Amino acid sequence: MWKAVEAGFKPLWRSGLLAVLAVLAVSWFVPWAAQAQSPTRIKIAAASNLKFVMADLTSQYRQQTGVQVDVNLGASGNLARQILQGLPVEQFISADEVWVAELAKTGHTVDTGQRYATGRLALIVPKNSALPLAQGLAAVVRSMKPGDKFAIANPALAPYGVAAVEALQRAGVGPLPAKHKVLGDNIGQATQFVATGAAQAGITALALVQAPEIASNLQVYALPTDLHFPLHQRMVLLKGAGAAAADWHRFLLSPPAQAVFVRHGYALPQ
Repeated sequence: MWKAVEAGFKPLWRSGLLAVLAVLAVSWFVPWAAQAQSPTRIKIAAASNLKFVMADLTSQYRQQTGVQVDVNLGASGNLARQILQGLPVEQFISADEVWVAELAKTGHTVDTGQRYATGRLALIVPKNSALPLAQGLAAVVRSMKPGDKFAIANPALAPYGVAAVEALQRAGVGPLPAKHKVLGDNIGQATQFVATGAAQAGITALALVQAPEIASNLQVYALPTDLHFPLHQRMVLLKGAGAAAADWHRFLLSPPAQAVFVRHGYALPQ
């Protein structure tokens, strides 16, 4: 009698043990599997003029590779200072070459970087403005009323602000009076001042105002390139950048990525 009961008990005990082990196995391996399948992420810092081109390029790159590129946008000068203070990014994509050189000089980069594009300036006014945009920069500034504002990016922080100051000087306008001038913390903010009517005119990056969501609120005039020094834009990998960041960096210099820059109004690097 006992042997019959024992014989019936053993299979039940063994099956119960197997069930417990199966649950433990699942609880152990599922978090590991979820972690293994999570996308690789890269954190980078990029100049504000790159907002729309970066949106296109990061989306395209994720579709091709599964890698998620998180972009911290800002004025190049601000971003460089944040990197010096420990901003945890693997790549810096500047609107000029000066800030990359500053980081290289302090030993924060793997090398001196690479040019990836050359930017252009654009003169902008609100969509309903009567200012003579087609007549150029000098005509627009001279036609402004005493209370009107002219927006540029802060030249102390943003290379496009420096180029805007030079364009005003070469156009014969000279420095803007303080009562006319409004400074954006970056080129994106300067553009918004004009798009929202807070400023009656301004100078921005041509690449920013080609995006439909911005262009619908503005009249745009591409400024001649001889009004300012070439806006050669440079990017660099930072010390400690991983293999995934290096792959992304190389992608930005590839023909498909360069074609995206051209489509957004940039020239190819010289």
